[in-house]
Amino acid sequence: MNIRVINEDVTRVKTPALIINLFQGVKSPGGATGAVDTALNGAISRLIDEGEMTGKAGELTLIHTFDTIGADRVLVAGLGKKEDFSADTVRKTMGNACRFLRDRNVTAACAIAHGAGIGGLDPRSAAQAIAEGSLLGLYRFSQYLAGNGDGKALEDLAIVEANPEKTASLKEGIRVGRITAEAAMLARDMANEPANVLTPTRMSEIARQIADSDGLEVDVLDRGRMEQLGMGALLGVAQGSHQPPQLIVLKYVGNPDNPSDNLGIIGKGITFDTGGISLKSAGGMERMKGDMSGAASVIGAMQALARLRPKVNVTALAPATENMPGGEAQRPGDIVRTMNGKTVEVINTDAEGRLVLADAMAYAKEIGVSRMVDVATLTGAIIVSLGKTCSGIMGNNQGLIDHVVRAGEETGERVWQLPMFDEYKDTLRSSVADMRNVGVSRDAGSITAAKFLAEFSGGLPWAHLDIAGTANSTADKGYAVKGATGVPVRTLVSLALAGDG
Repeated sequence: MNIRVINEDVTRVKTPALIINLFQGVKSPGGATGAVDTALNGAISRLIDEGEMTGKAGELTLIHTFDTIGADRVLVAGLGKKEDFSADTVRKTMGNACRFLRDRNVTAACAIAHGAGIGGLDPRSAAQAIAEGSLLGLYRFSQYLAGNGDGKALEDLAIVEANPEKTASLKEGIRVGRITAEAAMLARDMANEPANVLTPTRMSEIARQIADSDGLEVDVLDRGRMEQLGMGALLGVAQGSHQPPQLIVLKYVGNPDNPSDNLGIIGKGITFDTGGISLKSAGGMERMKGDMSGAASVIGAMQALARLRPKVNVTALAPATENMPGGEAQRPGDIVRTMNGKTVEVINTDAEGRLVLADAMAYAKEIGVSRMVDVATLTGAIIVSLGKTCSGIMGNNQGLIDHVVRAGEETGERVWQLPMFDEYKDTLRSSVADMRNVGVSRDAGSITAAKFLAEFSGGLPWAHLDIAGTANSTADKGYAVKGATGVPVRTLVSLALAGDG
């Protein structure tokens, strides 16, 4: 979709549809909405008086103008309570509004700069939120459908702004919003692909394509190099599959004068997870094609950073493999030696994500990462704890955790911290190895998984994001659509940008 800025009077702009807004409780609209109301002879005010329009979040009211103003239709979007307003309100509003118009075969529309007036957003932030919400809300994964979907498309969106002094800021917001949205959509595409297409090898090919097109350094470790490095945990997971494992490394060097300041983002890349010998139940197993969402998110974030060019160094690692119950698959009771020398008794082969991340985290320190954030669809327990509303975060450095939480607040990809008390580690003790890969009970499963990963942080500041509940959406709502969400691509980008300079 093309997104642009036009300098025009909102009541005169010629467009099939004009998207304006209304805060909940407002009886007499002002600003752009008030101007449109006046031009429509008070039609919006009458709908408010009659209780047909309330301004509640998510409310959409379509008014046909019959040539009263330049727009053929006016779509009034409810923003909810003014005190709850944020950039994420704009994202959600535009996602809902754009789908609403697309479903009515509208191919072009205009929108005011939501929030740039009494909402308190600066023009750049408003435009970025409009771009992100519109692009993400209109996303469809339809390449396997006959005719590539229903053919409906909203192809052009213009932000209408009468003041030309705001144009440059609005255009910059659109630029950044497009880059971050496209990165999240890349992650969505990868996670939505079936596992017979998105293999570890295909994932590495995508990473190479991004590196070539956007100027990143890339290295892909094969099985032989993993063996030389002693990555027994990653290789143990991989040994049940015919698909060769890949450890994908992407580097963005935006601050070459300060190489010791290097953020590492590490994503779990299990391209299909059967559970291995500890086989999952058949019901819903098809969703396990998305068990590489963590890897997809760090690859997507690297694409965005390469295009935004901040003054920061970031290294992404994606350990990619299938977890299959083949004839050579590892068994419960097997003991593997990780790259950092620790031995692990494999109690449950379905707790494989922490094993591949363990070796990737150890390697991240080896290649010079100074702090790290890992991202993984790691535990079903996080869904029991937090549902699908937010991701869980744990770690060993409160400052880094706080930075990630703030980045999540800025992007609307909310994060909630869980405790990491020492007592949780006791459940991982093994009598035959340095540790077990799961606790002795199912209690606090997300936390014990994080305590396992903590053993591989190498003493570096580290945070762990468990996205098992947020990586997938079951319905279209706001800028999330059914299927992969692309969480937390935009959070990782925001985190990196916060360290810019």
